[in-house]
Amino acid sequence: MKLYTYFRSSAAYRVRIALNLKGLAYDAVPVHLLKDGGQQRKPEYLALNPAGLVPALEVEGQVLSQSLAIIEYLDETQPAPPLLPSDPLGRARVRAIAQAIACDIHPLNNLRVLRHLKREFGISDEQKDAWYRHWCELGLAAVEAMLTGDARTARFCHGDAPGLADCCLVPQVFNARRVNCRLDDLPTVMRIAEACEALEAFRLAAPAHQPDAE
Repeated sequence: MKLYTYFRSSAAYRVRIALNLKGLAYDAVPVHLLKDGGQQRKPEYLALNPAGLVPALEVEGQVLSQSLAIIEYLDETQPAPPLLPSDPLGRARVRAIAQAIACDIHPLNNLRVLRHLKREFGISDEQKDAWYRHWCELGLAAVEAMLTGDARTARFCHGDAPGLADCCLVPQVFNARRVNCRLDDLPTVMRIAEACEALEAFRLAAPAHQPDAE
């Protein structure tokens, strides 16, 4: 398998965690989102992923895109250890937590959105960071409520083994720390993130351990 990745991409980070949790070997192919005008815009990469986004996973002659779709593919084809619960209600809950991060928080803080705000509307770096913090803090507060209000939350987002929701949570917490979001009022989110970060699968997936880290 080849994973087209960028060390600071939270979407690629999610997939790296999932691959590590599954114990799957892969070749990392760095796609720098800033160099050369953005390597994700190069014709050779757009031929693989027309959206011009990372990650993309090349497997069995096919190219998969969208981090959650990739992770669910991995879970269906390599079922142990499972990243989704066995019961329909549990799966729906885990997907809801994952999508609250991947669909509600992340798109508003995506690099291309932030660059568009600066380029088209002339906002300052301070205003850009304030935008980032607002949506990140608002979204993580919702995730905190989802976690603390449900007895199925345990050591991890759902039970005592890491899964899909944790694959999404840890990269978002990484981003939140990077832009100095307020995290003191997120005790459950932070407890779970720290439990995940103690595991080798998460540690090896972190941006600092990637071959293209800067």
